[in-house]
Amino acid sequence: MIRLWKRAVPHLVLASLLFAPVALIGCAEHAEYRVYDPDDGTYHYWNHGEATYYSQWEHDTHRHHQDYRKRSQSDQNAYWQWRKDHH
Repeated sequence: MIRLWKRAVPHLVLASLLFAPVALIGCAEHAEYRVYDPDDGTYHYWNHGEATYYSQWEHDTHRHHQDYRKRSQSDQNAYWQWRKDHH
C-alpha cells in the first residue's frame, strides 16, 4: 500500500499543478466586483445573479456576448435601464 502511494503522489502533484491555472481562470470569470450605475449614482455588485440578468439583456436586445466592462458607456446605461424595468 505504501509503495502505491509513493508512485501515486508525484502524479497527483503534477495533476494538481496542471489543473490549478484552469481552476483559477474559471474563478476569475465569475468573481464578484462592483460596477457603477451613473443614472442612480450607485454601485451594484456584479455576481452570478447579475450575470444572469445581463445574459438575458444581451439575448433580448440581440447583442453579441461581450464582457460588461468592455461595453461602451451607452450600452452599459442601456443595460441598467433595462435592468430597472425587469427587476
